[in-house]
Amino acid sequence: MSGEPAKRKRPRAPRWARAFVAVGALLSVTSGVALAGIQILVSRYANSVATEDLLGDSAAGAAKAKVSDIKGPLNILLVGIDPRKAETRPLADSIMVAHVPAGLKEVFLFSMPRDLLVDIPAFDKNGFRGGRDKLNAAMSYGSVVPTGNPNTARGFELLSRTVSKRTGIKSFSAGAIINFAGFKEIVDAMGGVTMTIDERTRSEHLKPDGTGRTLGPSRLHYIGPQKVYEKGTQHLKGWEALDFVRQRYGLKGSDYARQRHQQQFVKAMAEQALSKNVATNPVKLDKVLRAAGQALIFDGKGHTVVDWGLALKGISPQNITMIKLPGGAEIVGGDYRGEVLRDSADEFFAALEAGTLAQFVVEHPEFINTAR
Repeated sequence: MSGEPAKRKRPRAPRWARAFVAVGALLSVTSGVALAGIQILVSRYANSVATEDLLGDSAAGAAKAKVSDIKGPLNILLVGIDPRKAETRPLADSIMVAHVPAGLKEVFLFSMPRDLLVDIPAFDKNGFRGGRDKLNAAMSYGSVVPTGNPNTARGFELLSRTVSKRTGIKSFSAGAIINFAGFKEIVDAMGGVTMTIDERTRSEHLKPDGTGRTLGPSRLHYIGPQKVYEKGTQHLKGWEALDFVRQRYGLKGSDYARQRHQQQFVKAMAEQALSKNVATNPVKLDKVLRAAGQALIFDGKGHTVVDWGLALKGISPQNITMIKLPGGAEIVGGDYRGEVLRDSADEFFAALEAGTLAQFVVEHPEFINTAR
């Protein structure tokens, strides 16, 4: 396929970008803060968030809409990227969809495997002709600018079209990019986060003190002592949280296990964001919201992040259902080509589009991602 991203010389594990769901919980907290009269905090956060036309339909939000215009069902596309050099094409290291049914009282959250084999549509804005590739590459292809540095917002647009094509979601209600560099600051501003780790996990990348491990002679694997996350309830600092949710090697299910851990962490983070420890502590809340603002690029189709927080304030962490899509590796001639979803995933997507997802999940509990 023409314009294929250059292969990396050094191994880089996919990272994590599920923080927006917790940020969404934080947004709902801001509505309560506003009611308490601390309006300046909410204003500061709204002004700190970068906004761009990520979905390619800025005209749809040209006229300022009211918060009451945010009505379900809603589909929000959340993408995580590594901070990269301006001249380097972005890759979507993490892709997640949050589906909010009509009542705006619950969320179904599912991950799209970054290595999922998909048909990427043509993109007239830069002449990309389309083709079959891994899902995370769509952002790279869309970001290409004939003259000049890559355009991340355009990359997001092509990625959103690709996810729409695969899932049947006609359009997204909002979109967001999470910068991994800001993720650690969010967790540290919260004072760390406590979660239950469901299996002993070794870090591929970091030593016990948080410094990086050394690449071995083959340059394909790291060597030396490893940070270990023991099974049970643990309190994680920012660097530990980011490292833990990156891991897949040595876990049963590999990337699907990583997705489970990421989603478990999101829920733990959302619960802590809404706890009294954060919600009723203006100093800590201010730090958390400012850190979140620095980590987020948002497209709310004419609505600010605070508008969205107000609209979704009725959602509690207990009403966030984590979904695991069934899939596995495609191996051809002994070579790994990517991930493919099973036919039952299409039944899930059909229920989402029909507005019957809650019923579908009740009838198919195997789709619910829970601790082992």
